[in-house]
Amino acid sequence: MSARRYTVISADCHAGADLLDYRPYLEKRHHDDFDAWAATYVNPYEDLLADTADRNWNSARRLTELEADGIVAEVVYPNTIPPFFPSASLMAPAPTREEYEQRWAGLRAHNRWLADFCAEAPGRRAGVAQILLNDPDEAVREIRRTRQAGLTGGILLPGTPPGSGLPELYSQTYDPIWAVCDELGVPVNHHGGSASPPLGEEPAARAVFMVETTWFSHRALWHLIFGGAFRRHPGLTLVLTEQGSGWIPGVLDMLDYYHGRLVAAAARTATAESKFGAGLAAAMGRGPSEVWRDNCFVGASFMRPHEVPLRDRIGLDKIMWGCDYPHDEGTTPYSREGLRIAYAGLPPEEIAAMAGGNAARVYGFDLGLLDPIAAGVGPTVEEIARPLDDVPQGATSPAFARGGSVRVW
Repeated sequence: MSARRYTVISADCHAGADLLDYRPYLEKRHHDDFDAWAATYVNPYEDLLADTADRNWNSARRLTELEADGIVAEVVYPNTIPPFFPSASLMAPAPTREEYEQRWAGLRAHNRWLADFCAEAPGRRAGVAQILLNDPDEAVREIRRTRQAGLTGGILLPGTPPGSGLPELYSQTYDPIWAVCDELGVPVNHHGGSASPPLGEEPAARAVFMVETTWFSHRALWHLIFGGAFRRHPGLTLVLTEQGSGWIPGVLDMLDYYHGRLVAAAARTATAESKFGAGLAAAMGRGPSEVWRDNCFVGASFMRPHEVPLRDRIGLDKIMWGCDYPHDEGTTPYSREGLRIAYAGLPPEEIAAMAGGNAARVYGFDLGLLDPIAAGVGPTVEEIARPLDDVPQGATSPAFARGGSVRVW
């Protein structure tokens, strides 16, 4: 926070190279295959075909638009199609054995591009590296390489939905990944939409996807907790992004309940339920709420007004606001209004933490660098303190869908 202006860091933005611009970042042995793939590839996403698609890779435009929106730094998740993928890597199914080598080559190309992209705005972009889970040792090597290359946003943890053919996230198979992230202080980010099984393209399937996709993303939390990842690697940091935040207190209550019930049942060897809790206390260590308190954060994106009263139960030091730039559902260019609709009336120190301070701590942003920039472009304390009476006419973000007394068109 700079004097009377907030230092806003978006914990949820997206970027990627234009399709053909990934070629120089591929190893030369993949160039011919890439040329053949790119020549016939049809992009499935309208926003990557629109004249605004360059927001993903045009560094100068991006800085200008984010600063105009009051934002001085960002955590950068992937968005465009990496080489050899059928769709964005967030949504692509786990690769088959035949696809594995090329998919890895494509993700490495994206990671190399992202390191260069972040270097164009020193200290203002924390790039999130991509990995695959098929070979944990290979993933560890890429985590070490990308951290050394300057990607400070951590890693994007792929989902392991039913039918993926991969071990579930609670499996100790992935311990080498958790170990290197703990060692290097690399956050493990699990983004909404990255863990759902394929459901098809029928209208009902798309509706079911919208209902279920956040639940499938939430699964990473209880998989890692019950799997004991945080006991074995106590410095491990998990960030759950673009999954909302209002669900967290209820889910933690539920997890605490099952943890207590199963641990107690394990001590009663004569009961049928005892086998479900056998070994759980030793494997987990601390209870779920304690793990959340010590190891977990939420990239709440455009926090909704109904979630804000839960902030103390979620943890004021756990919440990181995000604008979801450049997506249509994001708050840009109305992020000031998005902050107002959620946070107007709150103590400035609470707003400062959720709007930027927590993200600076998790991802290592230097506030000494960012505060002077925010002094010129950040939203003022007085501005965010004013309740939002009217939704901006051009706003498309769900952040504005419900706002209590706010008039919604």
